[in-house]
Order: sequence, then C-alpha cells, then structure tokens
Amino acid sequence: MMMNYFILLLSILDAVAAFTPPPAARCSSISSRQRHYSTYNTDYYSEETSTLINIDEEAPRDIPSMEQWSYEMGAQRTDGFTLTSDDGGYNVYAMTTVDLPTGSPILTIPEHMILSSNKAMAELRTSDMSEAEKIIKSVNADSEFRQYYLMLKLLVEYEKGESSPWYPWLNSLPRYYTNAASMTPFCCLCLPSLMRKLTVQERGYLQRLGVSSIKLVPYLNDDTKYDVDLCTWVYQIVYTRSFESPDGDLKIVPLADMFNHGAYPEVESSYDEAGNYYAYTTYDVPAGTPLRMSYGDPTNPSFLFARYGFLDESTEATFCKIIPEHISKEMEELGYAHNRMLFYKDGTVSEEVWDILLFQHVSSTKIGDKRALMEAHRTGDYATKQMLHEKYYEYTSAALLEHIESFLEQLDKLSTKAGDRQRDLGDHPRLPLILAHNEFVKNTFLTVRMQNFGY
Repeated sequence: MMMNYFILLLSILDAVAAFTPPPAARCSSISSRQRHYSTYNTDYYSEETSTLINIDEEAPRDIPSMEQWSYEMGAQRTDGFTLTSDDGGYNVYAMTTVDLPTGSPILTIPEHMILSSNKAMAELRTSDMSEAEKIIKSVNADSEFRQYYLMLKLLVEYEKGESSPWYPWLNSLPRYYTNAASMTPFCCLCLPSLMRKLTVQERGYLQRLGVSSIKLVPYLNDDTKYDVDLCTWVYQIVYTRSFESPDGDLKIVPLADMFNHGAYPEVESSYDEAGNYYAYTTYDVPAGTPLRMSYGDPTNPSFLFARYGFLDESTEATFCKIIPEHISKEMEELGYAHNRMLFYKDGTVSEEVWDILLFQHVSSTKIGDKRALMEAHRTGDYATKQMLHEKYYEYTSAALLEHIESFLEQLDKLSTKAGDRQRDLGDHPRLPLILAHNEFVKNTFLTVRMQNFGY
C-alpha cells in the first residue's frame, strides 16, 4: 500500500576539457575601483532579450568566459587556484596547484557579484506579486521564499540573455543533475526508505516552487513562466549552489560555487561588513588537492545525495536506517537523530544505536528498567547504563541483527530492480549512481554485521 502511495505521489511530482584560465590575481582587500559595478538592475521590464542560454542537458559549460568575467568583475584568487574537471566538463571543481599554508586567502569575491535572497526580494517582491505568493503559502512553502525569489532573479537574468551582468556565470553552470529533483519516479522507487523519503521531499519543493506559482509572476515572459525545464534548471541552481550567510541571507557566490563538498573541508568562508566574500584554507593544503567546503553533515550521505546528487564515500559513518514508527521525547533525549544513530565504516555501532535498541526493548517488557535507563542517562550514571546493556544484550543484539538482515534484503531487492532496468539508461540515466549508493550502504551494513556477529 505504501509503495503504491509513493508511485502515485512521485508520478504527480514528475508531471509538473581543458581550458586556459585568465590571469590570476592575489587575494587582497577589495579596492574602491572594484566597487563601481552596479548590482541589481531593476530596469528589466524594458530590457530586450538577446541570445538565451542553452539549457539542454548536453550543452557545454563555458568555463573560460566565466573565469574572464569574474576577473573583470573584481574577483581575486590566489596563485595556484584553478578549475578542473575529471569527466569532460560535467563536474568542474576548484583545486590548488601550489602548496597553501593554513589560513591562506584563496578567493575574494566583491559584493556586487553575489546573488542574494535579500537583494532579490528587495528588487522583485513587488505589490503585484501577491497572487504568486498566495500559491506558495497555500502549499505551506512560505519557508522557501528566499529560494523562490532567488529562482525569480535567475529567470529575470536568463531573459536578458547576453545583456545580463551574470550571463557568463549562468552559461558556465551545469545543465545535467543527478539529485532527487532530477530523478524519474522509477529511479526513486529503487532507493531505500529514508532516501526515498528525502527524494519525495526534494521533488515536493520543486513542485511547490515551480510553474504553478511562477506562471503568476507579472514581469516574466510567458515562454519563461511555462517552461518546466527552465524552471527546474533555476531550481537546481538555487538549491545546489546557495548557502546561508551568518546574517540569515541566502547567497550564491560565483566562482566560490565551484568548491565541491568535503567531509574534511580545505576551505572556510566569511563575509565582511560590506558583504564581500572571503575564502581561506583550514589547514596546510598540498599542491594537487581539491579545494572543498562543507555542504552539510558528513554523516548523512543520503541528504547530500538527495540535495546535491553525489555519493560521499569519504564519510566515516552513515545513519543506521533505524526508523521507529513513533519517536518519543525520551528517544530524542537518548540521542535519536540521523547524525547520531550511526554505523561506522569500520563496523562500529554508535552508543546511541545501542541505547535506542535497549529503550525499545525495556519499554515493552520492563517499565522499571526503562525508568532506570532514563535516570542513569540523565545523571551520567555510566555504570547503571552498562549494567542494563549487559543484562539485555541478548535481546538488543538480536534486534540489531534482525534490522541489518532485513535492510540488506531490502537493498538487494531494490538493486535488482534497478539493475533490471539499466538497459533503459536513456529513460533513467541516474540508475548507475543509485546502484552505487545502494552498494555503499550495503558494504557499511556488511562490515557492521561482520564486526558484531562474525559473518
């Protein structure tokens, strides 16, 4: 029954190279000369549309023009900063060709280059946007207004074509994505339960912020408003390249958006009072190393896959996939959270997993010991907790093994389903990555089983 629900829901949601870099400048303070560029041009109503960007998935990314544009706009980069690709230009990322000591400046991006939700809303949230906003609110997506207005800003700039100050940057962006919003309903059904839930959530955001509300935006052309592929593309840009700044603004920083994710990032970011962006190294970075930032919790590779479309195999741990029907306050107190209920790649099981398994067992059999467990946890009485774990290890270990076996069986079925359709890669091109995700999770579970149960 639940599977049929997902099929129906996903079907509804689905309906809607080498290059020569420009001269590199050393990072330093932004000069007054570099501040003269205008930021958001509000005179877009009369702007004539010139050459539009080709958003076909196979369209090439123009990286050299973007680099030259960033240089002319005042971006500064340290010697050794370079953009490269290992796959012919689909994934372009930053790396260093020289050794960089800890605290070295990597990039300085002037404020006028940065796309911001605050600036987008100040420019585009006009009085005649009320009908479009009503649609957003009616589907309980008002928490996504920042992303929505960044999407509208990108559409406004897209319509300007080469007249847009951001045209070279837009033309350098990826067209092909492998995240949840890009998957077919069949692809989603080849994912395990948590990943499938995250996928439905991500595709729901796209549905709520897409054509149904954008068609009511008064200052966009009809060809833009009803172009599902275009609306999906700007959605992908916003949700994969924007990050929240300390003041709560949502920002896309051109050139800095080429930093990939790393569980142990080489890069940390900051802004000055004027809104200029700075990136520095977090440790001594040797030449030839990718320059990466953190996109989020490294122990939650399922979220990173759903939102950004990559499999982070460098993570040391992953969520154990224990998902109770009801999560009580006491379970949260014991540590039930996706970033704490962990299986480690070396086979270790986090303390929180054992605590939750113990809590579930004594909750249904020994209420007195349930109270003792919670009291010991609250007071830091490790000896009592350890005694309870030893007393009920026979039951908690059996529950853990049952969970591992059940989940491995589920993964095998899902991977078989995906493997049977690999001949249809033209219709479901993300299947190989889904299979790799399932295999990564499977190997972690197998290691935990071997470490704890010997086979």
